[in-house]
Amino acid sequence: MSSLVKVVSSALVLLVLAACGRDQEGGSKGRAETLVIATVNNADMIRMQKLSPDFMAKHPGIKLEWVILEENTLRQRVTTDIATGGGQFDVLTIGIYEIPIWAAQNWLKPLQFESGYGLDDLLPSVREAASANGTLYGAPFYGEGSMLMYRTDLFAKANLVMPRQPSWAFVIEAAKRLNDPENGVYGICLRGKAGWGENMALITAMGNAFGARWFDENWKAQFDQPHWKDALQAYVDVMRQAGPPGASSNGFNENLALFNSGRCAIWLDATVAASFVSNPKESQVAENVGFSSAPEAGRGKTSGWLWAWNLAIPASSRKADKAQAFIAWATSRDYIDLVAAKEGWANVPPGTRSSLYRNANYLKAAPFATQTLKAIESADIHKPTELPVPYTGIQYVAIPQFQSIGMSVGQQFSAALSGSISVDDALRNAQAITEREMSRAGQAQ
Repeated sequence: MSSLVKVVSSALVLLVLAACGRDQEGGSKGRAETLVIATVNNADMIRMQKLSPDFMAKHPGIKLEWVILEENTLRQRVTTDIATGGGQFDVLTIGIYEIPIWAAQNWLKPLQFESGYGLDDLLPSVREAASANGTLYGAPFYGEGSMLMYRTDLFAKANLVMPRQPSWAFVIEAAKRLNDPENGVYGICLRGKAGWGENMALITAMGNAFGARWFDENWKAQFDQPHWKDALQAYVDVMRQAGPPGASSNGFNENLALFNSGRCAIWLDATVAASFVSNPKESQVAENVGFSSAPEAGRGKTSGWLWAWNLAIPASSRKADKAQAFIAWATSRDYIDLVAAKEGWANVPPGTRSSLYRNANYLKAAPFATQTLKAIESADIHKPTELPVPYTGIQYVAIPQFQSIGMSVGQQFSAALSGSISVDDALRNAQAITEREMSRAGQAQ
């Protein structure tokens, strides 16, 4: 072949490659791939979306498409997609409940990070909960326990002092004394919206403090036991006597809005809320918020819990390498620094890294930091109650059937709160629902 022919041939090849959007190495040129990210509509995740141009600037070959959903809807969509191998999503936001169950079904890809990521910096209890058989399947985006948040100005006015370890008896009495609906202030806000991750997270944790458990050691449902009656009756009574109207429709976000607008004196919920209720840009009562431990009921357990929202890769994703890159960015120490620079140290994702709780800037900006770490480290997913149980999980039961059972029982408890049925009927129905579903699953009752 003559030199001229070779030159012409080479030129033609280059033209064809250019027309196809390929460079000489066969790589994509100017054609970004899109990652579809499914996440919950919590403020920290919305902030992640807001800051994601930083990731795209560092990865010009990747675009991001966001699917942001309410918690119950997210769980339904994501569970259906991963169970059927639908492949709609490349990055999932899932909890520590799903990880061991889905990993056992080979529905998730294991995560691998470079040494600079700092795996050993992850809080041990959160890392363990996001793993299965020692392998990390979800990278913790934020972790949480539960805590009491309360109005220090209202407590002072009523001559009330929050104990270091409050009891439910104290909290209930304080809520009644502080209840002032004529002036738009309710004594207490607790989750009432039906859902295994909504009202059942709160009520299950509360049940633990009262000595209740979902199952005994032989997997027999326990809603017919007096501990559950004590817990649910206390919950319903205090919410009817000192809670906001329409509480059976309120979940985390609704109660956050109520507290931040100055309409709740006491709120028991996730520690992740602390940065929002103490942020003057978001909360009208930021200067008058105190933090304390989740209450106990004299049985050696509090109403604390352990949770983490994690970013994971479904086995059906064909873009696992790019999904891994996004997850590494969103859960890194550099991302924490990015949030601190843009939003302030008090607003960084909490509860995942030990180094954060040694950071003087964070400790100075976040008066809730010590209480958050205490709540996380004191939670034991292996011993959630006074009595032994055959399951792991504090505010959930780590079995596949729980997602369905928890939703159905949550609907019964929400109905009891609204007054549609009695507490006794709600517990009777919960017992029947749980027995039926576990029988179908082959568990003896």
